[in-house]
Amino acid sequence: MSEQKQEASFAVPKLFGKWDVVGIDVKNKGLARYLNLSPIYIPHSYGRHSSSRFGKENVHVVERLINDMMRHGRMGGRKEIAMAIVYQAFNIIEAKTGKNPIEVLVRAIENAAILEGTTRIIHGGIRYRVAVDVSPMRQLDLALRNITEGAREAAKSSPKPIDECLADEIIAASENDARSFAIRAKHEEEQIAMAAR
Repeated sequence: MSEQKQEASFAVPKLFGKWDVVGIDVKNKGLARYLNLSPIYIPHSYGRHSSSRFGKENVHVVERLINDMMRHGRMGGRKEIAMAIVYQAFNIIEAKTGKNPIEVLVRAIENAAILEGTTRIIHGGIRYRVAVDVSPMRQLDLALRNITEGAREAAKSSPKPIDECLADEIIAASENDARSFAIRAKHEEEQIAMAAR
């Protein structure tokens, strides 16, 4: 009896008590360092990493998705509402795909990560764009931002609630579908970078 209690006390916490993060591998080795998939129950760090340099790499990837959902408008600063939206979206993803929604999110981030961007150079009073490689931290930031922006845009123009739109955007991005806002934004940015080489 005491052995069972000890095993239960050392059980790995599941996200929201439902989804396990153990065993999810990141195929993009550049993003592997910045995609924090540590086992947690509630994705809320209370800003403890905000004062340290590059502290975002210690924040769980689901919490970063929740933080990006709070970016604009009605949900600005309302983390509980954003957390409830992500939780419902994960339930929808699991029902539609039958897979672990955290793994689907990781695949969506890998597919939506912009590899090559542009920067503006001013030389002799002339401005022009030059193609540059995007750092892994910025790839993750832009992928999450485009996923949440696509969900917000889809919710504006349809009667579907935001959690269904977020689930559809994550699923489409994980399948590398051109209907995804994040995938379209990635292709547009990389085409501009290719033209600026």
